[in-house]
Amino acid sequence: MYVRTSPWMCERSVIFTGFLLVARLLFAQPDAHLSPTSLNFASSAAVPDAASSSEALPAATAPASVPLNNDRIFKIIPNYQTVEDSNRNIAPLTPKEKWHLAWKETVDPFNFASAAAGALWSQSTNSTPRYGQGGAALGERFGAALADFSTQNFLSTGFFATVLQEDPRYFRKGPSAGLFERVGDSLKQTVFTRRDSGGATFNGSNFLGMAAGIGISNIYYPPASRRGSVMLGRVFTGLTGDVMGNLMSEFWPDVRKKLFHKKAN
Repeated sequence: MYVRTSPWMCERSVIFTGFLLVARLLFAQPDAHLSPTSLNFASSAAVPDAASSSEALPAATAPASVPLNNDRIFKIIPNYQTVEDSNRNIAPLTPKEKWHLAWKETVDPFNFASAAAGALWSQSTNSTPRYGQGGAALGERFGAALADFSTQNFLSTGFFATVLQEDPRYFRKGPSAGLFERVGDSLKQTVFTRRDSGGATFNGSNFLGMAAGIGISNIYYPPASRRGSVMLGRVFTGLTGDVMGNLMSEFWPDVRKKLFHKKAN
């Protein structure tokens, strides 16, 4: 999925700076390690040739329950939803775990700081939502930014992921794959996600959560910001945030290892 944060300009600059840095590092010094597959939703153990062995086939590896990732991108941005090593048979999240993930992402202090920065930017440019100027308008912008993120996050990660039985996490491909393959996989996970039962499916939970959240925002957005063109622009911004978040989830462990000499979990 992605690191769901409010789409403000400073955060985008940090994201693309980190991405360009890790791309340079990867080309300068490729890393070799076991190849994880991002949408490898049901790994299988090696099976001996039945014609050459009379031994019983080995039992399939039991699904491993992976705790939420508590590492932070650049030590600041929460990264709870990323599975760094997907070269395993990963157990799906239970409904309770999905709601817990949605809660942790929503109440993280970074999101309050991000909403505040987004409100200040919106106020300075008098952009959407058009509450006007003054202290009251700034407070309304801040409240709207928090409501936007919280609503879409709970709907996508909690409600729709549970109802549609989809896994809202991002499954990292890892450094054994080529740079462009990893970028392509990050883009793919914006549109496709993992079923709880295994295999890939259309990322309905993310798209429905985004659409429903934008629809709900019409309750508290001013009339000038309820136009169809504005809502389409917010969809584009949301998808752009998904892509950037996935790229950060994919490449941050590489940057972390280079800068802080800390291996992926």
